[in-house]
Amino acid sequence: MNYTKYVTSLEETEQFAQQLAHLLEAGDVLTLEGDLGAGKTTLTKAIAKGLGITRNVSSPTFTILKQYEGRLPLNHLDVYRLSESDEDLGWDELFYGDAVSIVEWAQYIDEELPKDRLAIEIYREGDTERRIELKPIGQHYERLCEELMK
Repeated sequence: MNYTKYVTSLEETEQFAQQLAHLLEAGDVLTLEGDLGAGKTTLTKAIAKGLGITRNVSSPTFTILKQYEGRLPLNHLDVYRLSESDEDLGWDELFYGDAVSIVEWAQYIDEELPKDRLAIEIYREGDTERRIELKPIGQHYERLCEELMK
């Protein structure tokens, strides 16, 4: 089952992302898709804040991976530059460790991703409105979405 959340402001987006962060557990993997300017980085920053991360969170476009410490560690990956690469960044350690991982452009490493994960897609619906589609893959993420959408 997929879940849809509409947000009409930056504040609503941040509130939703922080609620999600409070439900996350060590080893959780989120994939994040959306057009340029849809709000992927905004969502990631708010999740980081919800995880208790105080450092400035920015897109890892040129570094591929940025790591942050909070209630749970956060791996923030932008794997767009790996679209034509077979590079192994130690996927098992990243995805099966103690950190929450957020992966932008995840389709480029689909074979490396855990089978179970939460796919999030963000769509612009206007100047400030966004549609956030949650697609849980696996029972853990199904339960997480049910709790989040209460």
